[in-house]
Amino acid sequence: MTRPIASGRRRDRAYAGVPGWVMGVAAVGAAFVLLPLVAMVTRVNWAEFVPLVTSESSLDALGLSLRTSLTATALCVLLGVPMAVVLARTEFWGQRILRSLVLLPLVLPPVVGGIALLYTFGRRGLLGQGFEALGVTIAFSTTAVVLAQTFVALPFLVLSLEGALRTVGTRYEAVGATLGARPTTVLRRITLPLVVPALLSGAVLSFARALGEFGATLAFAGSLQGVTRTLPLEIYLQRETDPDAAVALSLVLVVVAVVVVAAAHQAGRSGGARLRGSS
Repeated sequence: MTRPIASGRRRDRAYAGVPGWVMGVAAVGAAFVLLPLVAMVTRVNWAEFVPLVTSESSLDALGLSLRTSLTATALCVLLGVPMAVVLARTEFWGQRILRSLVLLPLVLPPVVGGIALLYTFGRRGLLGQGFEALGVTIAFSTTAVVLAQTFVALPFLVLSLEGALRTVGTRYEAVGATLGARPTTVLRRITLPLVVPALLSGAVLSFARALGEFGATLAFAGSLQGVTRTLPLEIYLQRETDPDAAVALSLVLVVVAVVVVAAAHQAGRSGGARLRGSS
């Protein structure tokens, strides 16, 4: 009885009967994504590429983007892990509403998020007035860049980690609790190690989203060279004055994004294999 089942499973894995029309539509979709990138590469001024991407303003923007994106990613991990654990492991009234609000930045126009942050942390904002009384200015500073990036990137980590937590289940945690482990110990020794690949994947995606953030940063932090002008803002400004520099910097951002997405995909594959092995 077991042999036919096993052979059936092998046939299922080997099945690749995708209709031809599906392949054709998929090819059109791939071309729709790839052709603009190819067109951009053809417009790069390769003779001046290095000077264009190593100018003072370009290096300032790239360095600022990397620093703020890494800081925003760290904040996403710090805030997102507890949020994902609460959403995946507890049940309470209004949980669905809370999840919708947490994921809202995924569909919210970034400039709207920037305006919301401005009215929260600006000089006359909900919390900004208190910070101003203490002599702390957040809006139009490097801190504002980090907050804007965190605001738009946080849902990526929460969504990735919550899904992994639900997939892995709770039986190992239940065994640890039965053996006398405290909730914090269960979280640290059992729960988080099981979803490390998903955590890494979510962190990488959050970094990529933070690195490419534009609208919320512009609305909340402005565009001051070396302070708030990240690489996307530099590209936008160069587009009006030096198109060659804008194309060169865009290529740099695309290369970084490809590397990040590839890393996230690899982490996701490792996480999927690990979760299947634990189920």
